[in-house]
Amino acid sequence: MNDLDLLVGAAQADFAAAATPAELENAKARYLGKAGQVTELLKGMGALSHEEKKTRGAEINQTKQRIESLLTERRQALAEAELQAQLKAESLDVSLPGRQHGMGGLHPVSRTMERIEAIFGSMGFEVADGPEIEEDWFNFTALNTPADHPARSMHDTFYVDTKAPDGSGHLLRTHTSPMQVRHAVQHVKRHAAALAAGQAMPEIRVIAPGRTYRVDSDATHSPMFHQCEGLWIGENVSFKDLKAVFADFFRNFFETDDLEIRFRPSFFPFTEPSAEVDIAFASGPLKGRWLEVAGSGQVHPNVVRNFGLDPERYIGFAFGMGPDRLTMLRYGVNDLRLFFDGDLRFLSQFK
Repeated sequence: MNDLDLLVGAAQADFAAAATPAELENAKARYLGKAGQVTELLKGMGALSHEEKKTRGAEINQTKQRIESLLTERRQALAEAELQAQLKAESLDVSLPGRQHGMGGLHPVSRTMERIEAIFGSMGFEVADGPEIEEDWFNFTALNTPADHPARSMHDTFYVDTKAPDGSGHLLRTHTSPMQVRHAVQHVKRHAAALAAGQAMPEIRVIAPGRTYRVDSDATHSPMFHQCEGLWIGENVSFKDLKAVFADFFRNFFETDDLEIRFRPSFFPFTEPSAEVDIAFASGPLKGRWLEVAGSGQVHPNVVRNFGLDPERYIGFAFGMGPDRLTMLRYGVNDLRLFFDGDLRFLSQFK
């Protein structure tokens, strides 16, 4: 082995010992730098004859190329090692399932409210909205329930301020019927000129869906719950129309003609006569069971007067239903409290 082969072997060993790019560049300088060993060999060729220069020069150039090739290989090896270390430090486990953003959806009670509004909208009913903190007059008195009326005890609720001796004050509304009064009063005011002239007033046809509050809590009742009240007032609106509206609504809501509707006599201070509305399915898990789903009746003459109308001329019906209960029936839910627990395992079923 000649001196040039030994030089290549030494360079290879020094390059292999370099653990970083900086150490490799220092090793390069010892062989290929301005004062490196290969450079010194080239400088020593001046003392050789012309023929010796040709032979020795070719050998030294070949040695330089071999050392440069070893240097390039080691640079690539260090770069690859650095890349692998970086990839290991920043590694991703591609075998894990991807993280997906969940798709939201309407709450089942919200779905029911929208469905109710759509069905009654197709029958020409407007949708009214109003305050949840209500005046006593709209919540009770205007609906034929004065301060000393026994029916008020059924609506014992959350009062916002101390009631005056006459029973007035503010409270969280116990039903959405106050919106019937507010809407009817505004409707009458808009058509006051026509009424004064003895002309016919356009019919009042409205539903009032929304949140209501009562001191009550069990599997089928909640302190906060939803109601949808409805009102239809005109010159020739009868109980027959009430039955037709309910028949059309329930068959559309449950998407079946396979059900019966029953009107059972009852009492409400704001209607006379009054009736509870029951339905029974002809098939399914509730087959043959009568289920109470709404209250209804002809609007009481005192309430019609509170609207600002003549009860001898204007007549109509009112009703109230619980969207929460309808949602339970539609989706087969047996505990009302599940709707308000916020459990995504339950709510995600309705997306």
